[in-house]
Amino acid sequence: MNAEVKMMRTAAETQYSDALAALPGAEPVRALREKALRLFAEKGLPHRRVEEWKYTDLRVLLREMAPLAGKPDAAALTEAKKIDLLGNIGAREITFVNGAFVAELSNLKGLEKGLTISTLGDALKGDATLPQFLAGLNPGKYDAVYALNTAALNEGVVIDVAPGAQITKPIHIRHIVTGTSLVSVFGRVVVKVGKKAQATIIQSHAGPDAVAYQTNTVLQLSVADDAELDIVRVQAEGDKAIHLSMMVGAIGTDSRFKSFALSTGAAVSRHTVPFAYAGRNARALISGATLLRGKQHADMTLEVDHALPGGESRELFKTVLDDESRGVFQGLIVVRPDAQKTDGRMMSAALLLGDEAEMDNKPELEIFADDVQCAHGATTGALDDDLLFYLRARGIPKKEAESLLIQSFFGEAIEHIENEKIRDAMMKRAGHWLAARG
Repeated sequence: MNAEVKMMRTAAETQYSDALAALPGAEPVRALREKALRLFAEKGLPHRRVEEWKYTDLRVLLREMAPLAGKPDAAALTEAKKIDLLGNIGAREITFVNGAFVAELSNLKGLEKGLTISTLGDALKGDATLPQFLAGLNPGKYDAVYALNTAALNEGVVIDVAPGAQITKPIHIRHIVTGTSLVSVFGRVVVKVGKKAQATIIQSHAGPDAVAYQTNTVLQLSVADDAELDIVRVQAEGDKAIHLSMMVGAIGTDSRFKSFALSTGAAVSRHTVPFAYAGRNARALISGATLLRGKQHADMTLEVDHALPGGESRELFKTVLDDESRGVFQGLIVVRPDAQKTDGRMMSAALLLGDEAEMDNKPELEIFADDVQCAHGATTGALDDDLLFYLRARGIPKKEAESLLIQSFFGEAIEHIENEKIRDAMMKRAGHWLAARG
């Protein structure tokens, strides 16, 4: 006789279910929200016995849900105006403070031809097909971060690039948390790029230190045939924050997609990327750099799904770990039976600076086609003593020599950013982490 063992609901699971069920929301997405909440109530927060979450046990790490953030007041907006993660990169800005869209800190005037930017609420009122789009782009399997974000679907932005439009000015979506109160913040960003169109999107996350706030954001994107999209993301949350995020999307035939993510903040962070090739001969480069210190925990989980022939994917992730920090990389390339001529390469490299730092690497391939080229690799090591000696022998102080080697290590991933101003801003942001290193 087999007895089914059902885990008791934690305080956080009960709080999420109660708080999100009470949220008001637009009628067109109510069914999506209710379904997501039912799924969460049934499956709950993931734990170490769930393979995809074995290194990041949310049932343990997320003991309680912080109260939902309210509308930002004048003090919150004043504080938000002082936050500038990237400096002048020549981008159009869309700003959310404590999860709420703030028009006065955004620039939606004089949009380029073919570019439409709407709040999620306005987009739902004007586009009857949007709920179906939101339902169609999902991770493909249950994910608690996505389920909670969908259950809270209320605030967000929809960016629509019309077929053929060439949007040369980057669009910077800023997610800012302010204040000293523990709050939970949710956000959804939808990006649709039409056939033969091009755009660059930046997403940044910032918040105060010494405040254990919680953020949950989902970037949902669709890239049509012959289109190009660049995504750059920087996560610089406060040192006590819990940051959960996802980028989920699909790219069409002959499209090109590039993504880079820099992560330096949060006590606990998890970024998940379920990514699908929905067309032939599509190309994607997905890369990132994670810089950790203290007891930070950062998890990067990636699944690239090649479903059709001729796809090319490149994944490169660099992780630097100091003190007692812990990094996680889980990368999976799936090549389905029809995806002949696929070329997929994945690499995760970690640099351990602290004796008690830990890196968990789990690169995987699942190949169901026979005419493919696929490879994966993972390395973990310390600074090269010979190179360090070489620099010090030429009069470079030890700390500066170490910084040069560390910068060279993670700089390889940053160099893939095409826009020079954005690339320089990412290097400068990473430089702040190096400068603060003891």
